[in-house]
Order: sequence, then C-alpha cells, then structure tokens
Amino acid sequence: MSYDCLPGRSFPLGATAYNKGVNFSVFAKNANSVELLLFDKAEDTGPSEIISLHPLVNRTFYYWHVYVIGLKPGQLYGYRVYGPYDPENGSRCNPEKVLVDPYARAIITPKGFSREAAVKPGDNCARAMKSVVIPRNTYDWEGDEPLKVPYSTSVIYEMHVKGFTRDPSSGVTPEKRGTYAGLIEKIPYLQDLGITAVELMPVLQFDHQDAPDGLTNYWGYTPVNFFAPHHGYGYEKDPILLVNEFRDMVKAFHRAGIEVILDVVYNHTAEGGEDGPTYNFKGFGNQAYYLLNHGKNEYLDYTGCGNTLNANHSIVRRMIMDSLRYWASEMHVDGFRFDLASVLSRDESGEPLKNPPILWEIESDPVLANCKLIAEAWDAAGLYQVGTFIGEKWSEWNGHYRDDIRKFIKGEKGQVRKLASRILGSPDIFTDPEREPNRSIHFVTCHDGFTINDLVSYNDKHNDANLEQNNDGSSFNDSWNCGTEGPTHQASIELLRIQQIKNFFSLMFFSQGTPMILMGDEVRRTQQGNNNTYCQDNPISWFDWRLVDRNREILDFVRNLVNFAQTLELFKLEKILTTTGMVSGPHLIWHGTKPHQPDWNHYSRSLAYSMSYPEYREYVYVVLNAYWDGLVFRMPELAHDLKWHRLVDTSLKNPYDFIHPRISKPLRNNIYKVSGRSVVVLMGR
Repeated sequence: MSYDCLPGRSFPLGATAYNKGVNFSVFAKNANSVELLLFDKAEDTGPSEIISLHPLVNRTFYYWHVYVIGLKPGQLYGYRVYGPYDPENGSRCNPEKVLVDPYARAIITPKGFSREAAVKPGDNCARAMKSVVIPRNTYDWEGDEPLKVPYSTSVIYEMHVKGFTRDPSSGVTPEKRGTYAGLIEKIPYLQDLGITAVELMPVLQFDHQDAPDGLTNYWGYTPVNFFAPHHGYGYEKDPILLVNEFRDMVKAFHRAGIEVILDVVYNHTAEGGEDGPTYNFKGFGNQAYYLLNHGKNEYLDYTGCGNTLNANHSIVRRMIMDSLRYWASEMHVDGFRFDLASVLSRDESGEPLKNPPILWEIESDPVLANCKLIAEAWDAAGLYQVGTFIGEKWSEWNGHYRDDIRKFIKGEKGQVRKLASRILGSPDIFTDPEREPNRSIHFVTCHDGFTINDLVSYNDKHNDANLEQNNDGSSFNDSWNCGTEGPTHQASIELLRIQQIKNFFSLMFFSQGTPMILMGDEVRRTQQGNNNTYCQDNPISWFDWRLVDRNREILDFVRNLVNFAQTLELFKLEKILTTTGMVSGPHLIWHGTKPHQPDWNHYSRSLAYSMSYPEYREYVYVVLNAYWDGLVFRMPELAHDLKWHRLVDTSLKNPYDFIHPRISKPLRNNIYKVSGRSVVVLMGR
C-alpha cells in the first residue's frame, strides 16, 4: 500500500478532505470487515489500492473509518463490505459489488456503467459508479443569501434540468444543452414570464438505467445517493467542477430573483426490490435502510418502486437531515418538494405514525428555517394526507385543486361547490383557520400526467412508447380532447383548445393559493398524449423552443396574467378571504348571472365571484362559464364612482384576450355576455 493510514474517526460521515489527507467514515452495522477501494479512473477494472479496515482499529460502534494520509480531493473511491448474505433474514452484504458511499458529495458514472452488473453474480468493479472526494467548501458565493420569497408572492415553475435546454431549438451553447450551466442562459425567459421559483425535478444522483430495455430513466425518481448532484447534468465532467457548476446555477438564479427548490426523493431508492441491484444501502445495512416484512425477506413497497426507505430509523433519519442541511447550507437551495411525502410518516412496520419523528425534525430544524417545505402528501399505497399533513411549516401540493378544476372546465356537472372551495384556498380541506391559504400549492398539471396542451387534446393516454403496452400511467385524467383525439387542422377545435388553456390559467391566477406552472405549458408543449414520460429522454419530453413563437398568443396571455396578479394585494393575504360580505376588509362574494345569486344547483356550470380589498381600492370580478352556450351576466354596482373594466376574456384572440384595465373601456350598464366555455375577469377603477 502506497498510503500511510491512521485509524480515523467516525465523524463526519462520508469522505472529508483535510490538509494532510482524507477521513472516511461509513455506517455498516452487520459488516465483519470493510475495504476502502481507491481508483485512478471510473472505468478501472480493479482498484489501484485496497485499504482493509480492521474491526479493532477502524470501527467505532457501527461506523467504519480510516484516515488516509496524502490523499487529495478528486480521488475516486468505493467500498466492499464483507458480512452475512442471508436475504431470507434481511442481510445482503455482498463483497462482489462496489458500493457507493451514501454520503459521497460527488459521483462519477463510468461509460460502461451497468445496472445489470449490480444485479447478477460477479464483480462489477469496472461498471459501477464511483464516489469522489471533494474539497472542503471554499466556493465564493459572493455574498449570496437565501431570497426568502414569501408564498404570497411566489409563482413556481416545475421544470426538468435536462429537458429545458436539451433540444437544439433552445439556442443554448451546444455543449451546455441539458446541463446546469445551460439553465443559466435561459434565466431571462423565466424572469420575463414572472417566475419567482424553479422547482427542479430530481437532481440528486440517480440511476438512469432504471427503465424498460432500450429506454432511459428521464425523470430521475430513482436515487442512488442524496448528496451528489446528478453527474449526467453536468457541463463540467470533472466531478469537483460539476459541484461548483451547480452552485453557479443557484447563484445565477438568485441574482435574477428566482428561488431554487429541489424535488427530493427520500421515500425509496434505485435498488428496487428483492431482485434489484446492490448499489450501496443494501450492502451497508439492508435492515436499517429499508422497510422489510415481518420475516425480513421481502421489501414493503409503499412507493410503487420496489422498496421503501425506513425514514424514521435513526440512521436513515440522520442521513435525510444531513442531506437537507447540506443542500440548504452548502448549495444554497431555497426549499424542497418531497416526493410521496406521506411515506415519511410510516413506522418500521409500515403503519402511519401520529407524530413522525423525521417530519417534525425537518419542520423544526434551524438550518432549514428559511426553506420552503412542500409535501406531496400521499403515497402509492393509498395513504392520502392532503389537509392533514403534520406541522405548521409545511405547504402541500393540492391534488384536489387539480382534479376539481379540470372537471369544472371540462364541463362536468356537480362541480360548482367544490370549485368555490378551491378558489378560496380549499378551506374544506385545510381546516385550520390560522393556516395561510398560500400553503396550498395549486396546479392543473405537473410532470406526472398530461401537459396542459394534451389535457385539452386527448381523452386517453397514449403511452405505447414506454414499452409497457399502454398499461402505465393513470387512466383517469379528467381530460377532454374538444372533439378530436390528438393534433388537428380543424380551426374550430384549435380555437376551443386555446380557449380552454386560457381558462385553466385564468382560474389558477385568480384563486387563493400559490400557483405552479409545468414547464412548457405556457407555450403548449406536448408529449403526444403520453402521460407518464418517465422513460422518454427525447423530444417527447424536451422543451421545443420553436413553440415560443408558434404559440406566442398563449405565452403572452400567461405572462400578462402572472405579472398582473403579482401586483394585487388580494393575493398576498395570509388569511382566507371572508365570504360574509363585509366591506370594511378584504372579502369575497359569490354571484351567478345576477349579483348575489349564485347557482349552486347540481347541474350548474357557471359561477361568478367578486374579490374586494377596499383599503387598496382593489375590486376584481371573475365570471366562469363552463356551459357550452353563452350566458349574460349582470355585475353589481361599484361605489365611489368606480366602473367595471374588462381585464380578461378568454374567448377573444390576442391582444384582446388580456387588456390592462387602464386602457380598457368601462362596461355599459354593468352587463357582459360571456361566451360558452370561457372566463371573464373585470377590474373596478
């Protein structure tokens, strides 16, 4: 061995670089012995050095550690763990497999990386991911600080790092397309749209081969590690430079006034079930990291992905907290969206806990005090906690908003009362009167499902490209193709689709809550009817930037909505609007075709409401007509000689679909004929 070693210490976990060497520490409870493997290159068929850790010298409790003198940042490494391999009783130590450090801050993927090699018997050295030692944090943040944008002024844009700029039409520097660096070149577009936060689909190192044969896992919901930025999204191929490339991206977003929220997957890993690969957690401590059945021979699967992380185990809980603190403190991200967050409320037997330790710890952690915490408050096994998720800090994806708004705009009966609640921030679901309405993240579309264009263009999913016989993805989309399935040259259908898209956006920005837009919806990005593009790393999923000009009408409309709504104090309130009709404070009043006469009938397909904030002289009147014929609406008189002026009419073409009330003519006789399947918004001035 060419390196001198000291026993090292059990903390910090991972590989920590010092002036004279590197300290390694890893949890491996059931190991009899552990080897630290050093590599010169990612594709090496064998390690250049093997450092054997002695249980009497290099072990403290369940932690194996060593200090390697003379080792420097940039060093590639991995582990082999020797111990019981007894899957029937929950032990899966497998020294044939090179293991990734769960705490590695950078990971490199060899060109010959193989998921299959991590499954089948035999050594996978040359085909395994390698961990990388990175230097202590010396990055110059140039005074960068968290933006602390309140929910009340936030507009979230859910996007895919690679998909946003990968298409040649993006105009991004060719070698930077699909990378963290590439995103920086498109920040002006997001600024112009009025976006205040990007929610990045998973960027923590994942297994891109976890997909049907011949396809690639595109979404990234298959984590291998919770600390390393995904190597495949780097313009910089050197892992150390890639970490700083990610920081450059965050700093650039912050300079533009845009927060960075990470979609994190702490509910399962890429190691799958009993027949899945061994990358790290199975080999280091299968019984600690995963929920297992009573016999310990099978994985409990509440995620639909083969396994479930044992999030409330002390070891796993610490790893999750360390990961969150790292991304918040050393990578400066502004918040986290927790995929299948309800999984984190389950105990070791899979039963929901009343007070889950991990969720309370995340909520109360001082390092995360400035961070937005957004829960996808359900899991794949039927646990649905929207409105009942624990704590005071968490906000939640409001799946009810998505479903009920879709049904109403589609024209289904029996939706008006539900619609009214969604417009108010869903007080029927979020029943705490002190809860801010903007903690409800409302959306019509997200990565999982149809795009907004496909929502109005397809009745059925078309997922054949996923090679699963169209059996994947939801069959319940509350979509309507407006008369023809898929693309059409019929002008009447195209006009109706454009109108419906505008209807969705109008409702989203004139409801209480925090709006979230799916990448490309503002320009009618299509996935050709595929509602589950997790394995489509190709133009089906990428942002086609030619649509910016092709669908300029929608883009202009959305931009105007976003920028106008952000100026209103009505949508900055931290309380749900009162519906008592009080004129002394901010309030909302329901109407029908006549003032103060809402039609709550089961067959009603229309509703109107006025939102008022007298202190700021803000008066908004919204008319929703999901009926297929036009209806005449009469508006109430305004006080102080104010008049109603049209802001939005989704039945009109650009530039008449949105006219600022300063240049809009006042209504005559407070009457407006609202076309079928359209939304009208009026402002009093």
